[in-house]
Amino acid sequence: MTLKTLYQKIGFPRLIITVFFIALLIGAVVLNIPLAGLWSSIFVRFGMNAILVLAMVPGIRAGIGINFNLALGIVLGLLGAILSFEFGFQGATGFLVANAIALPLAAIAGYLYGHMLNRVKGDEMTVSNYIGLSIVSFMCIVWIILPLTNRELIWPMGGKGLRVTISMENSFGEFLNNLWAFPKGATGASSFVFPTGMIVYFALWAAIVWAFNRSKAGSAMSAAGASELFATSNGVNVNRYRILGTMISTILAAAGIITYAQGFGFLQLYRAPLYMSMPAAASILIGGATLKDARIIHVIIGTFLFQGLLVVALPVINVVSGGDMAEIVRVIVSNGIILYALTRGGEEA
Repeated sequence: MTLKTLYQKIGFPRLIITVFFIALLIGAVVLNIPLAGLWSSIFVRFGMNAILVLAMVPGIRAGIGINFNLALGIVLGLLGAILSFEFGFQGATGFLVANAIALPLAAIAGYLYGHMLNRVKGDEMTVSNYIGLSIVSFMCIVWIILPLTNRELIWPMGGKGLRVTISMENSFGEFLNNLWAFPKGATGASSFVFPTGMIVYFALWAAIVWAFNRSKAGSAMSAAGASELFATSNGVNVNRYRILGTMISTILAAAGIITYAQGFGFLQLYRAPLYMSMPAAASILIGGATLKDARIIHVIIGTFLFQGLLVVALPVINVVSGGDMAEIVRVIVSNGIILYALTRGGEEA
């Protein structure tokens, strides 16, 4: 394989991001920053975010483009986690109950949302932003009026409504992080711990999506997304498969935020769901997806590069700047990656 062929296969955006990532790793070595802890954090953040990025795949393959309304599935995932917490479930049971509540609700919401997107063909990505904002605004009211009684969920001292940030320490926080994690007993920021449970859980969802994409229904959905005229001429109900893609994307968003929250150790309510769609979109575009084609390999590569950059950049800049510029640079790096990915996202890899 020649250098030109390799360059064309990798693509300019991924090449730039990869070179920057490697340069940061080299900088970490030069500055004596423990790499074991960095790699551990990269894998943890990969596991936390990968299912949210995977949620982009069905929408793109169904022809609705990037689903900027992940907030729809996210708020329902948060609702499932909150109700599981309210009922007093912990550990594996709490995690399963949260999903059992959230995923059926996400399927119903995705079905209704898919019908709406069929009425705005060509403007799905624009409309999804406004719908996401509306859903989050509506849920801000819901979080205030929910009649819950668990003192760890509601504001203290007689306050009304749910807290903005809720600790999951007494629920199922870090359940997947610790499940089958190795090596056992490793602690400290300089230790390497592989979050096996989270990676396996992502692999399970990825396998389901992969199997669906190779099924008859998945092939029909991809055909509908690639060319509506061709699909219709071959007897494919395009609107039906667009709705199916939207449903699957919404379900994955609900499952993804539950995984993210348990890994983070906190539930973040109110406006927080608005900030999840852009990083997920940027990740899959960095991984090599376009507005017409998205695959699981794009999810893996993009999530790893995006989260890897954020993990490594912060301590490197923190050491270089003496701690004065770390947060500013983190915001610049994260938003810069998002902007770069979105502006080049329509290009073929």
